[in-house]
Amino acid sequence: MKNVTIYTGTLCNFCDAAKKLFTRNNIDYKEINIATVDGAVDEMIKKANGKRTVPQIFFDDQHIGGYDEVRALEKENKLQDLLK
Repeated sequence: MKNVTIYTGTLCNFCDAAKKLFTRNNIDYKEINIATVDGAVDEMIKKANGKRTVPQIFFDDQHIGGYDEVRALEKENKLQDLLK
């Protein structure tokens, strides 16, 4: 299974929704809060091709996008396949 990394921010409803989505699908993830981890903002922006909004979600080194993209994958029953 691929490693899931989610860059989050404080008081971010979409971040919370993404984490809940992973939890209900029994998917472990690593959370990096850009407000509390030094250098995380620059790291996220570089990995996400300039995107500055949170959440930014990665499966290994593959950039998936934000909550809307992950939710669409879940609705289309493609989420688990992408994680294999």
